[in-house]
Amino acid sequence: MPKGVAITGMGIISSIGKTVEENYQSLITGTSGISTLELMDSKLKNQVKVGEIKISNGALAEALELPSDHTFTRTGLLGAYAAWQAIHNAGISDINAVRTGFISATSMGGMDMTERYFKEYDSQETHRKYINSHHAGDHSNKIASYLGIRGMVSCISTACSSAANAMMMGARLIAQGKLDRVIVGGCDALSKFTLNGFNTLMILSDADNTPFDQNRKGLNLGEAAAYLVLESEAEINRTSKPVLGYLSGYGNANDAFHQTASSEDGEGAYLAIQKALQQAGLKPEHIDYINVHGTATGNNDLSEGRALLRAFQEVPPFSSTKSFTGHTLAAAGAIEAVYSMLAIQHNCIFPTLNFRNQMEEFDLIPVTALQKKEINHVLSNSFGFGGNCSTLIFSKN
Repeated sequence: MPKGVAITGMGIISSIGKTVEENYQSLITGTSGISTLELMDSKLKNQVKVGEIKISNGALAEALELPSDHTFTRTGLLGAYAAWQAIHNAGISDINAVRTGFISATSMGGMDMTERYFKEYDSQETHRKYINSHHAGDHSNKIASYLGIRGMVSCISTACSSAANAMMMGARLIAQGKLDRVIVGGCDALSKFTLNGFNTLMILSDADNTPFDQNRKGLNLGEAAAYLVLESEAEINRTSKPVLGYLSGYGNANDAFHQTASSEDGEGAYLAIQKALQQAGLKPEHIDYINVHGTATGNNDLSEGRALLRAFQEVPPFSSTKSFTGHTLAAAGAIEAVYSMLAIQHNCIFPTLNFRNQMEEFDLIPVTALQKKEINHVLSNSFGFGGNCSTLIFSKN
């Protein structure tokens, strides 16, 4: 991978904080964002726990200073909120001064409004404005317009690896000289569709999720948005802008094992890790910390653990920050990219909450308390339905 894919800004909103600093404080104090549903109505309201952001759509729209007749869905509102933070954090005053693109990931799109109003579209004209907001790409266009971006705009939707793949695409466009700067990330809101769908798969938990625990019961769905600003080496040299870190490697592989399950031997995950290491020019022993996909489902943790044992002679310290936020689906790769960068900036490893019992299949135990350690390289995994497996590597220098 050519040198120069620098990270110069970050923005995030999740169930553990509405800014980067708030998220960091929650991570180092062990403050979970898992709770019961309050803002969204669902038949599962008292049956499952979630990572819900306790901010209404109205409050988000007000914070963004949107007009009263806006057509942003919750996905778009969360995305715009985090993307604006990233732009501000990067110190960008003229968004179109250089060739700038925007690549956003989602699995929900505008589904939260469609499922709320589709029965009323015929009779309630005021609700019809959300019809065109349903498709996944609508949120990308709306956020880019809100930010004033006039360059390339795209949307990635590959389930839970979506945001990681958006970051890969942005890095490739910069490496190939197509763009000078790309805002990349993802956003997803809670919805009846995803809650009911994951409940049908019988992988939702009625308690706080317990990644890599022998008695894990399943995942907690979450909602969140996060974006990072990627810039070329030439742009960094031109502006002498401070750099937070680098996206130094990435890999994607598809094991094509099952529509919703990972392969038992972790083949796709293993190949993605291998590709990312090779592209970054790193050996397995160079990785200081792994932010695992760690969904706390029976299949995922077993598959990912086996992939780690194949890829590393000695598995580095690892943890799952989904124990704080829940599984934020398409946004997960971007959320955990921000957390990976925070680990590098503050030289620490964030804990896995709720862990009690080691899995019987292998000798792997996640980090369960905040650890201080020199962190130069973090590997972050994101695995999606259909076997779409992605790995990112973030580096200090």
